[in-house]
Amino acid sequence: MTIDKSWTTIRRRGSSNEFWNGLQHFLQMAKPFVNDRGFIKCPCRRCLNNASHQLEDLESHIFRNGFMFGYNQWIHHGEPATGNAGTTVAGPSWGIHERDEMFDVLDDIISEDVDDDAVGGPSSNDQYDDLFAALRSELYPGVSSFSSLNFLVKLMHLKVLNKWTNKSFDELLKLLKLAFPKIDLVESHYEAKKLMTKMGLGYSSIHVCKNDCALFWKENSLKDTCPVCSESRWKLQSGKRSGKNVPHKVLRYFPVGPRLKRLFATSKTAKLMRWHSTGKSKDNDVMRHLVDGKSWQEFDKRHPQFAGDVRNVRLGLAADDLLIPGPQSPGKDMDVFLRPLIDELKELWVHGLDTRDAASENSVFRMRAALLWTVNDFPARSSLSGWSGQGYRACPTCNEDTPSMRVIGKTAYFGHRRFLPTNHHWRSNLQFDGRTERKRPPRRFSTTDILEQLRRVKTGIPGKHPSYGGVKRKRGDDELNWRKKSIFYELPYWATIELKHNLDFGWDTIADPHKSKDTDSARRDLAKLGIRHELHLFEDGNKLMKPAADYTFSDANRRKFCRFIRSVKFPDGFASNLSKNVAQNDSRLLGLKSHDCHVIMQRLLPVGYMVEAQNQLVLILCKLERIFPPAFFDIMIHLVLHLPEEAILGGPVHMRWMYPFERYLKRLKDYVRNAAKPEGSIAEGFVVDEALTFCSRYFDDVETRFNRPDRNDDGIHPTRQLSVFESQCKPLGKQSYVELDNNDRDKAEFYILNNSPELEPYLNEHKQELHVRLGEGCLNINEVHRTEFTGWFFEKIYALHRMQAPEVTTELLSLSSKTNMVVSSYPACIVNGVRFVTHDRDVRLRTQNSGVSVPGTGQEMYYGQLQQILEFSYLNGFSVVLFRCKWFKCDSKHMVTENNIASIDINGEAYKDDQFILASQAKQVFYVVDPSRGPNWRVVQHVKHRSIWDITDDGLSDIDLLQHNSSSNFTLFVDLGNLQEINLLRRDQDVIPIVQPVTNASRPVTDDSSFLNDADEVELSDEEDESVEEYADEETDAENEIDTEEDDDDRKRPISGINISYSLSKNQFHCQTQRSDITSYILCI
Repeated sequence: MTIDKSWTTIRRRGSSNEFWNGLQHFLQMAKPFVNDRGFIKCPCRRCLNNASHQLEDLESHIFRNGFMFGYNQWIHHGEPATGNAGTTVAGPSWGIHERDEMFDVLDDIISEDVDDDAVGGPSSNDQYDDLFAALRSELYPGVSSFSSLNFLVKLMHLKVLNKWTNKSFDELLKLLKLAFPKIDLVESHYEAKKLMTKMGLGYSSIHVCKNDCALFWKENSLKDTCPVCSESRWKLQSGKRSGKNVPHKVLRYFPVGPRLKRLFATSKTAKLMRWHSTGKSKDNDVMRHLVDGKSWQEFDKRHPQFAGDVRNVRLGLAADDLLIPGPQSPGKDMDVFLRPLIDELKELWVHGLDTRDAASENSVFRMRAALLWTVNDFPARSSLSGWSGQGYRACPTCNEDTPSMRVIGKTAYFGHRRFLPTNHHWRSNLQFDGRTERKRPPRRFSTTDILEQLRRVKTGIPGKHPSYGGVKRKRGDDELNWRKKSIFYELPYWATIELKHNLDFGWDTIADPHKSKDTDSARRDLAKLGIRHELHLFEDGNKLMKPAADYTFSDANRRKFCRFIRSVKFPDGFASNLSKNVAQNDSRLLGLKSHDCHVIMQRLLPVGYMVEAQNQLVLILCKLERIFPPAFFDIMIHLVLHLPEEAILGGPVHMRWMYPFERYLKRLKDYVRNAAKPEGSIAEGFVVDEALTFCSRYFDDVETRFNRPDRNDDGIHPTRQLSVFESQCKPLGKQSYVELDNNDRDKAEFYILNNSPELEPYLNEHKQELHVRLGEGCLNINEVHRTEFTGWFFEKIYALHRMQAPEVTTELLSLSSKTNMVVSSYPACIVNGVRFVTHDRDVRLRTQNSGVSVPGTGQEMYYGQLQQILEFSYLNGFSVVLFRCKWFKCDSKHMVTENNIASIDINGEAYKDDQFILASQAKQVFYVVDPSRGPNWRVVQHVKHRSIWDITDDGLSDIDLLQHNSSSNFTLFVDLGNLQEINLLRRDQDVIPIVQPVTNASRPVTDDSSFLNDADEVELSDEEDESVEEYADEETDAENEIDTEEDDDDRKRPISGINISYSLSKNQFHCQTQRSDITSYILCI
């Protein structure tokens, strides 16, 4: 009998029933030839018949490593030496779980090992044996649709997706065991997690010195004391080591290389790893991806060999919320913790990893990787880059030319007039800071200049031990603000990267009357500078009075703004209900989430920026300097100036911020089950979640993160020959029936016919007949066409139908017939993934889904409100859904567009005789009250929904900047008129009494040396620099002597935000920042 051996050459082993059946036949044939200990030679590509294993282990070895080449006569496994190696199918078919998705999962996991063709000894990695045992096992006797492994993975996936507790999962397993005694299932969540981790990629636990001096890793892995400070590696009890060695600190490192290999070896993700090349925008003026940024392109030019293979990976390092400020923060010792990552990155750059690419028929290539940049907030940037974010040179871009001055209690980054042209008339204006500005703009420091500065930086001892790394050291003048040379400079390519650190875009707004930078000290700064005398503090009897500034809120205006926020309603799924964040007395905003702040800044405050607006930013900052006191300008306000250049270098901001990682960190925190060991809980939870996420990509019969239906899923509608029959919806709410009058019914039917592109020949034919019958000079030919076409079309089609004309299809015949007299009506529906609600119902909801728009024949847009959702029924079960809308007048009197913001008067109604549109034509908009124009005016806001994309000519979708909602493209310009005539006093209130003794007004504010410009420097030690609070407005006295201990009250201090004022005279809002991590949009409206 000949034996079929063709299965031994199949590479996609997991998805091939032929391979599995052949392997089972091979094992059955070899079973009688095991030795007395149950062992037999293994013919996998690792063992090569040189090692022996038990028969059940042969299955996993051959499946994982493949069948060895050249072994054509199976002499060690039952085939006679003179046997014929022909091909005929023999043996039983292995029919159990033939369609099990876990075959593909394990196949892709196994294919990550690209050494399966190498010659060597037996593999010591037997982690897959238990997985194969669970894959072979039936869930229940006689049940072939589920293997035990498949059922367990899907059950664990449901646990994670629906956030079941571990206890509830254990109880469910007990119930399943009780109900089905013969079920092959684990006993507890702990056992299930152990099995899941075998499909994960794991992590390494590395011990750390208690003072952050060094890692017990590599050459230090066997040491019991720190090689720097000699402190014990282990926790001691009463001066002695406890029975079990417990380290002081543990670093859990998740290697990058294996995870990159899995992305390439997985058939579900391999193609996505080269999207930056295959999906790159063909328009040089479009920034769709980071590859369109200048930094990526310059990197490719400097490293052509790396850029030659599009499969080489560029990485980003997110390190924002991971760096918690405080005495235990890594701070300047962050490099110690980064050592494993840097060593791996160097290996990935120099040598790379042999990787199997599932998108190229499992070909093996040498994958290399490079770290392109980091993403972090400004304090974390200091820890990673080595450039201190405190002091007079805090700006890493301006470097030693940072514009700064000393004000009471802090450093202000004031003096942006130096960025203006040398002949600009504002340079000589004394009302900014009492001086003329003669300094040139800051120099542009090249990567070579930065390296030269770093050569002068002294190398310090790491750690916080008071006798070693914790010793305070004053920086020299030649070291500038450099505290260290970052460990990233060990990477061969790092020094030449232009954009090394991306500033994370963070927001937090709060209209809090107790949080303001318009402090008493800020007013004293004005007096010291001799400017804006109308805002100086003054004495009134025994009271100290502060004039009310026009850029601050009064209580009445604060409540007015909060009521405005309370009135805003967004479309379904667009944003949260902001009215819940307004205090009951309308005095402040509370509990805003990050996304809420994004929406407020982008949608409700008409402020934005464009990448080409660097020059306008300089003008705006200068104008703000004319209005706000110097104390307002902390480092975060100054950094706004560099955001346009950062966008040009890096590309779209939505791929360079921490927003998705912050959301994921919330998931990780949910994994904490042991509050005493949160880091370990997070690490273990991540490994399981990583494995389940990987497996879920292969599941089609259960809901996963990858196939979860959208919030507004309207299902799949059948394809029709006539596109008008594709105007369908998923109705919501109670169905009712409406009987239209003949006039409305005729208008609706004509609109349906007139908007069917397939009927254009008939429409043209009817118009030609009218021209012949009525003459070319007839003025109302279009009106006659509208009233007569429906009847003419009916007679035309039925005449062709009687002649059995082939062009008359069932759909065309149905469309020519009249609709039913009774029309179905719904209060809401979902069309193409968008929820629409009629206006009558919308006014009772906290969302707004009744706004609609349609484009005109030119560039104009028409806006309105949805009044009715009507479904017209035709013969043979066909139907068309129409929207009946109230349309607003869009002429110059009733609609005004300024700075790309369209405001419309909703009292002006138009097109009363043309109210219908196809449901498929409607685009959703929402309206926001325009306080500058009156109660009947609304600002039109367009919506781009998260799962709906506009497809460009190259067939690729443009992803919007902010959560896939259309970004406002407002011109970055603020017209303040004549700066000489600005009135900075608030008109509704003259002065504000200050509750403090009047003697404080006359006390000396500070001596002249406290008002320093950027040429006067104050030394700041590295240790002092480390202990500074997270935000720049917490700087201390003129000597920069900063305590190493944080104040408990400061730790509990609520995060400050933005003060927003409303000017009654100008009917305008103004916004003033208080939060130092608001990196842009600090502009007057």
